[in-house]
Amino acid sequence: MARVCPECGGEMIFDRSRYAYVCRTCGLTLTRFELDKYRDRRTSKREDEDSWKKEYLKWWLSSKK
Repeated sequence: MARVCPECGGEMIFDRSRYAYVCRTCGLTLTRFELDKYRDRRTSKREDEDSWKKEYLKWWLSSKK
C-alpha cells in the first residue's frame, strides 16, 4: 500500500534506519502513528463536509415543496 505525503501528495517510503516514513518529494518524516493520525484527521474532515452537504441538500429539497 502506497503512503501519500499529507504536505505535498508525494510518495512516502519507509526508512528502516529511522523507523519512519520519508516523503521522496519534500522530505517530510513521520512515524506510522503520525501518518495514521493525519489520515484519520483528513477522513473525519471529509465526513463532516459530506454530512453538511447532505443536511443542506435535505433542507433545500424540503423548502421547494
